[in-house]
Amino acid sequence: MKIKYWSFLIPLIFFSCASIDEYDSKAPSITHEDFDALLKKYVTEAGNVNYQGFIDENEVFESYLKKLAKHHPNKSWSSAERLAYWINAYNAFTLKLVLDHYPVASIKDIKNGVPFVNTVWDIKFIKIEGQTYDLNNIEHGIIRKRFNDPRIHFAVNCASFSCPKLRNEAFTADRLNEQLDDQARYFVNNKDKNIITSDGAQLSKIFLWYGSDFKKNGSTVRAFINKYTDEEIAKDTKISYLDYKWNLNE
Repeated sequence: MKIKYWSFLIPLIFFSCASIDEYDSKAPSITHEDFDALLKKYVTEAGNVNYQGFIDENEVFESYLKKLAKHHPNKSWSSAERLAYWINAYNAFTLKLVLDHYPVASIKDIKNGVPFVNTVWDIKFIKIEGQTYDLNNIEHGIIRKRFNDPRIHFAVNCASFSCPKLRNEAFTADRLNEQLDDQARYFVNNKDKNIITSDGAQLSKIFLWYGSDFKKNGSTVRAFINKYTDEEIAKDTKISYLDYKWNLNE
C-alpha cells in the first residue's frame, strides 16, 4: 500500500501492468489450504502476526509461494478465483518481504539499501510464470484497476498497525463476498483505526488516500462507511483523519 509519490507514480504503475490483462497462462485455478493453515496458526483474530512462527515453518510457506508462482490467473478462472488469488498473493508476498528482513521495526525500513526504488512497494521480487511484479503492480495495477471493489482496501495487508488486519484465514472464491464484507465491517468499527461518535468522525487515512474508490456510482465515503458502521456518520458530522502508524503488526 504505497502512499508517498502516489500521484506521480500511478500512471507508471498502470503502464507497467498494461500487458497483464492479455497474459496467456494455461494454469488451472488453485486452492489455498496451505496458506490458510499457516494464517490460522500464526495470526490472531485481531490480525497480529507471529513472524517467528512463519520462519519456523518456512518450508511450508515457501511451498505455497512456489504454488502461486506456477499458477498465473487467466481467463479460465472465475472472477472470484482470480481476485482471491491476487489478494492472497499480495498478503503472502508482503509476509515474505518482512520475513526476509526480520526483525524489522517497520515494513517501510526495508527499502533502505535497495537501489532505484522509491518505496518498499516498488521492489520487484515477485515472479509468477515469467512475469515479475512489485506489490504496487498487484494492488494498483491489478486488484484496484481490474476488480473495481473498494472493499479490497480492507483485505490487502501492509504489515503495519494502522492497516486493516491480516485475516487469519485465506480468501477463497466461494466465500469471497462474505469475507470482504467482514473485513470492511471489522475495520470500520475498530476503534484503533476509526473513531466514530455522535460528535465527530476521525477516520483512517485510507479513506482520504483512496477516496475516489469509495465514491464510484454516485456514492460517498460517508455512505460507504455507514453501510458497515455501528455508529452512523451524520450528514453534518465533521470528518478528520488519524495519523497512520507504520510499526510492524506483531
